[in-house]
Amino acid sequence: MTWAGDDVLYIGLMSGTSLDGVDGVLCRLGAQGGWGGVLAHAHRPFPEALRQSLMALQTSGPDELHRAALAGNAIAERYAEVVSTLLADTGTPAAAVCAIGAHGQTVRHQPGLHDGTGYTLQLGNAALLAERTGIDVVADFRSRDVAAGGQGAPLVPCFHRHVFGLSDTTRAVVNIGGISNLTVLRPGEPARGFDCGPGNALMDHWIHRHQGCDYDDCGAWAASGMVVPDLLADLLAQPYFAQQPPKSTGRDLFNPDWLQQRLDALAAGGARLPSPTDVQATLCAFTATTIADDVRRHAGDAAELLVCGGGAFNTALVEGIQARLPGLRIRSTEDAGLPALQVEAAAFAWLACMQGLRQPANEPAVTGAAGLRVLGARHPA
Repeated sequence: MTWAGDDVLYIGLMSGTSLDGVDGVLCRLGAQGGWGGVLAHAHRPFPEALRQSLMALQTSGPDELHRAALAGNAIAERYAEVVSTLLADTGTPAAAVCAIGAHGQTVRHQPGLHDGTGYTLQLGNAALLAERTGIDVVADFRSRDVAAGGQGAPLVPCFHRHVFGLSDTTRAVVNIGGISNLTVLRPGEPARGFDCGPGNALMDHWIHRHQGCDYDDCGAWAASGMVVPDLLADLLAQPYFAQQPPKSTGRDLFNPDWLQQRLDALAAGGARLPSPTDVQATLCAFTATTIADDVRRHAGDAAELLVCGGGAFNTALVEGIQARLPGLRIRSTEDAGLPALQVEAAAFAWLACMQGLRQPANEPAVTGAAGLRVLGARHPA
């Protein structure tokens, strides 16, 4: 990690596959991208109507271009509210902010498919956000990496190296949002990383369906159930887990229909359907197992595992990972200087800074791209 002084301000905005809303941070960076820290954090949940619209847009449907355009506008308005809060809370004028890095909301992620290039699609009207805030907006970070033959994801490993990398110790970082992704930081080597599989997405879906809750608070509902071995084995048999990196995934694969197919197969085999509580316990074990397996395979030399994202607050899940990795120290990224719910938003502030400096910010070893690329498209204020 470097700090060059001459601090400048950037805002990062992230809405992830959990579809729970927007996290925004106001960050101080060095003139050359050195990490200076987060000055403020704000969160705004998505209105239920927008959340349902985004969920529906994960798959093809009638009039989807129209619905996607309006959803993009709604996301931009929500983003603008977060920016306004950050500026008001810190007394910062818009003119003092160099740029906003806005990830957008992923609704399709299919790199390398169909025509050999594929695509990744993040909704969010960056031009509208620039109009609403009066600040330059950098968006569409993933497309250039996909155009260069990469997965377009994950993009956070370079930022993880910048803020969490050590000179003498291997660290692993796992972000557990809707999807989980692992970063491996070895001294003197480029960052490595990939998507492990489902993080909170399936657990959030299941508890919302059966309990009406947006998420399983501390994993308490999962902890009250029993793991169903046959169901867990079927979930883990998904071929994605046997693929070697580079690889990335999302709701295109791991979605409620995918889960229901496994439950239907269990019933077709003559097994008694498990209770909703036991399914939740199994989904929690599923996420813990896939993360722990990937840490063993790809970061066996790590001295510790840092956890960020909403899953860092799921006690049952973190304990499940720890039980599968008994010799590894596991702690929140907050203990390493950056709170768990701020990491991804901060990454996109940093990525916006890299775009302004015309510095590459992907890692070909992570995404599989043909080489280093400058990421993002700028919409001037």
